[in-house]
Amino acid sequence: MPSAEPVPTRAVTVSRTGPLAVVTDLGRSGYAHIGVPRSGALDPAALRLANRLVGNPEGHAGLEVLLGGLELCAEAGVTVAVTGAPVPVRWYGRDGTLRAVDSHRAVHLRAGERLELGVLAAGLRCYLACSGGLDVPAELGSRSTDLLSGLGPAKLADGDRLVLGTAGALPADAGPVPVSVPPALVSLPVLLGPRDDWFADPAGALRGSLWTVGSASNRIGLRLSGAALTRVPERDGVELPSEPMLPGAVQVPPSGQPVVFLADGPTTGGYPVVGVIPEAALGALAQARPGDQVRFTPC
Repeated sequence: MPSAEPVPTRAVTVSRTGPLAVVTDLGRSGYAHIGVPRSGALDPAALRLANRLVGNPEGHAGLEVLLGGLELCAEAGVTVAVTGAPVPVRWYGRDGTLRAVDSHRAVHLRAGERLELGVLAAGLRCYLACSGGLDVPAELGSRSTDLLSGLGPAKLADGDRLVLGTAGALPADAGPVPVSVPPALVSLPVLLGPRDDWFADPAGALRGSLWTVGSASNRIGLRLSGAALTRVPERDGVELPSEPMLPGAVQVPPSGQPVVFLADGPTTGGYPVVGVIPEAALGALAQARPGDQVRFTPC
């Protein structure tokens, strides 16, 4: 009796990455005590939505794409969805036919067809999910790229081939879906402490300035500039032993210009933390570009 034909491997090839593209999922929680950041999608709601649109469990690995510019080619039939910040999406047929398709909806690619993301007009990051998810090796329970520790897959490079898992059934069309549209001014609640007593009027200083996102910001932390926070006299020049950190911690170095740690941020730090942004509010910072403004609401 002849043997069954092997099932072909499902995969996509990255023709062009754009400025930066990384593999991401919902992160590797539970390892901060050994110095491993949580990592994972900076806009987890957008990744969850992309996975739902292609019939995946919400935690499957997809791509986080900075500013767009990604292009990929399907080696076999695959359904994809692009979410996050609004971005033009173009489909290319095997004969070179070009068609504009919508983001935030499922798009089917046959073998040899390509998908291209344009440039984001607003916001910073979009997310791409493939039916079956990206079947890259997991490290400490996650497939996320961690730019600080180096865990997980390397940043994507042109020509990378990404193997896909087994696709599930597509969901019924749910109609309009939410888009991660960044507001003109990002307003963030911040819980004061544990080191707010190191600063003169910390609530007033945080609330009283419009903070500008700096160009050195990345997945590790958002660097802000504004009216510097000043230490109380008895803390001026005092060193602080390293203590635990978590995403959302607002750390203040000697310059007085705060840094908000994000998903790839360190698990310890030696500068005082004036407050912590609740995790539910951090997704808005995934779309904050250099030059955008942030306002803190201490509570």
